[in-house]
Amino acid sequence: MKKIAALTFAILTVNASLVFGADGLGVFSDQADIGNVAKTGSANFDPAKNEYTVAGGGENIWSTNDAFHFVWKKMSGDFTFTANVSFVGTNGNAHRKACLFARQSLDVNSAYADIAVHGSGLTALQYREMGGDTTHEVQSEVSAPTRVRLEKRGDYVSMWVAPVGEDLKLDGGYQKIPLTADFYIGLGVSAHDNQAIASAVFSNVELTPFTTPTNAKPAMESTLETVAISSTDRSVVYHTRDHIEAPNWSRDGKFFIFNQQGRIYKLPTNGTPQLLDTGAAIKCNNDHGLSPDGTLFAVSDQTLSNKSRIYILPAAGGAAKQITPLAPSYWHGWSPDGKTLAYCGERGGEFDIYTIPVDGGEETRLTTATGLDDGPDFSPDGKYIYFNSERTGLMQIWRMKPDGSEQTKITSDDCNNWFAHPSPDGRSIVFITFDKSVKGHPANQDVQLRLMSLTDGKVRVLAKLFGGQGTLNVSSWSPDSKQVAFVSYQLVYP
Repeated sequence: MKKIAALTFAILTVNASLVFGADGLGVFSDQADIGNVAKTGSANFDPAKNEYTVAGGGENIWSTNDAFHFVWKKMSGDFTFTANVSFVGTNGNAHRKACLFARQSLDVNSAYADIAVHGSGLTALQYREMGGDTTHEVQSEVSAPTRVRLEKRGDYVSMWVAPVGEDLKLDGGYQKIPLTADFYIGLGVSAHDNQAIASAVFSNVELTPFTTPTNAKPAMESTLETVAISSTDRSVVYHTRDHIEAPNWSRDGKFFIFNQQGRIYKLPTNGTPQLLDTGAAIKCNNDHGLSPDGTLFAVSDQTLSNKSRIYILPAAGGAAKQITPLAPSYWHGWSPDGKTLAYCGERGGEFDIYTIPVDGGEETRLTTATGLDDGPDFSPDGKYIYFNSERTGLMQIWRMKPDGSEQTKITSDDCNNWFAHPSPDGRSIVFITFDKSVKGHPANQDVQLRLMSLTDGKVRVLAKLFGGQGTLNVSSWSPDSKQVAFVSYQLVYP
């Protein structure tokens, strides 16, 4: 009867064929080749070792169609799913994958989330938000971890990894993937070569359902990530249990800068954070950035009377020189020649865009419309200042000439768009988008990083993430315009 029922199910499932082995499958119920798989896969369980050996063919688990071998069970609710993962042998495609899966269905284009360990050691949280969408990923900063975990709490899944000799730790990769009951959870292997078979061993497998107490208070962790403009693939640069905000990318691409609890830190691309000496400015906010030539650093700080003013200091650190006498003033952009600062200031109850010479002097007011104007940043050719304004209702992206003339709205959608930053090559702007119901740019929100082409005005999503205040405040483009840095946040429950 089991075979008849399973075969009937296979007929109703898109491109899934069930395979039956003589051995039991431990905590799992069945196994299947998913998608176009030329060589039949298999799965065996050794109860004495609590070890699964899964062999799979298929071209890939990627894009809009998957091909792999899957051993699975149905479940619902929240879980932690943990295993040690290793490949059998050293041959095979470097992109072969061994995965811990949570999958909405056995369809080739199903919504899913997985922790994928590649033959090369690359480890990533892969996900397809909805059936038929393309796959995205967040690449871990840890290569070839000894143990990995996929965790689901509510609509969010997260990636945990254990470097060699260390315990499991959250490693960024915190995504909203709404899997509805019942979904499929299990182990998957793809050879990344439809004419081959790849084998992986999953040991010390633990699958633990749980219910999060309603009074549980999560901690907040932070991840500095980059996203590639061409592929939208994301990579973890730095993960911390501390709260960090507002990344910059150095002009030479060798380090990042971010705010952590009012202090500014430099992070080499392959190193640990180093405190930047900002002199007397020790209550810095999220508004900071390097001059075009990389020699000076602008920062907004509220040490003096708890009201933000703009300061300039050497890029390597040192005494901070106050530039704006009036407060509050929030820095946002340098002119390409390095002679002018653009900022948001509140004067008489109105927030408007101002400029001031880098050496100080009289400020120039550029906007006068009722409502918040914020986030000014110069285009790389100096012809425009981009900013966001709520003067027409929802927060939208605008631009104007550096003298304040020709103020023009360039986004007109049903969202709240903030902090537009032109790419160094002048071809695009990146900005952060909140739902229309969200007022301001608060923390702990589902947000999007979006990219607008300045050639044709088309907008596309670079990343969806849990973020908000601190995710994207100031320019964070890589010098070659190929990547954007940002901060995502993760809720970690006890």
